[in-house]
Parts: sequence; structure tokens; C-alpha cells
Amino acid sequence: MDVRDYELMYIVRPDLTEEQLNSVSERIDALIGRLGGEVTEKNVWGKRRLAYPINRHEEGYYIVEQLRLAPGRTQELENQLRISDDVIRHILVRPGE
Repeated sequence: MDVRDYELMYIVRPDLTEEQLNSVSERIDALIGRLGGEVTEKNVWGKRRLAYPINRHEEGYYIVEQLRLAPGRTQELENQLRISDDVIRHILVRPGE
């Protein structure tokens, strides 16, 4: 199966506790695993001010992950992130493109 490298950046609601934030991050990592991918690196940037309000939030927790995933599974990952109540914004890109 063909897998490619991707970078996923997502912003989590700022009103979550640290425990809830860790739970959201673990759920996303588990989702990537269920889709046949793997997280190779994770950087939690912490709470940062947003450039503009999103859903009345002025801040959010930024998390950046490097992952490997089959190209055919990226749409399913993005669909799940889009419907998540805890993730207020995300972007999935191929590094170098």
C-alpha cells in the first residue's frame, strides 16, 4: 500500500482542560491509526491567540503532527476532523508542496 508523508495542524478549543486536550489529541492519533496511518512526530505549541475569531474563540491550542497515511484515506481523516466539536480548524498538507 502506498503511503505518503503529511503534516496536520489543528486548533483545539481553548476552554478545554489539559486532560481534555490530551484526550482529543489521543483520539485523533487513534483515528489516524485506524485509517492505517501512523504519527511520526507531534509538537504541541500550546495556547496561542488566533489571527481572527473562530466560533467566538479568540485563542486555541495548536498541535502540529507529522504523519504517514495512504492518499485515499486523507478525505476520511479530514471529514472526521471537520465534524469534531473540539477541533475548531485544521489543515492537512504534503510537506514541500
